[in-house]
Amino acid sequence: MQLLLDAIRQIPGVNPEDVQFLLGKAARRTLTAGEIYIREGSSSRKLAFIEQGIIRTSTVKQNGDEVTMLLRWEGQFVASHDAIIRERPAEFSYSALEPVSILEMDYGELEKIMNEHPRYEPLRTFFLMKMLSESLERVETFVLYSPEERYRKLVEEKPDIVNRVPGKFIASMLGITPVSLSRIRKRIVARAKH
Repeated sequence: MQLLLDAIRQIPGVNPEDVQFLLGKAARRTLTAGEIYIREGSSSRKLAFIEQGIIRTSTVKQNGDEVTMLLRWEGQFVASHDAIIRERPAEFSYSALEPVSILEMDYGELEKIMNEHPRYEPLRTFFLMKMLSESLERVETFVLYSPEERYRKLVEEKPDIVNRVPGKFIASMLGITPVSLSRIRKRIVARAKH
């Protein structure tokens, strides 16, 4: 809960009383490892804050290859960009990689509150801008960084990720094969020894 309070308190124009009111509208939920939170094709407009655990965003391409788009962990928000921003069914599935604890709210309910109480408008701007900036950052990393740089950036941001997420999912998210990821890891270890 404290992680969420800290995140929301940083939003300009939102006061503590407003935060408490909104938290009263959120529901705490747990997911078991492997449980699907949002199914591909769903129109679910759930918005969740991850208190504990990792949620993987993935899809299966037409050729049968499984692709990891994103990983979300403690202190991050998770929602279907498609359902919330584009107002269409989710193109990805969102599933728990380990036991997950979240605070969840229906985005439609949040929109209703914001429409009735304009003082909450900064929250809508915050959530939408956060989703947009995360999407743009993902695209930029593929344009600006090599696979090794993307891997290093991920590990800097979340050092324990390599112990919590299978390498094949990390490799897929980085846009490389598991073999390439293994080579990157070996190069990093070899450099560290010298």
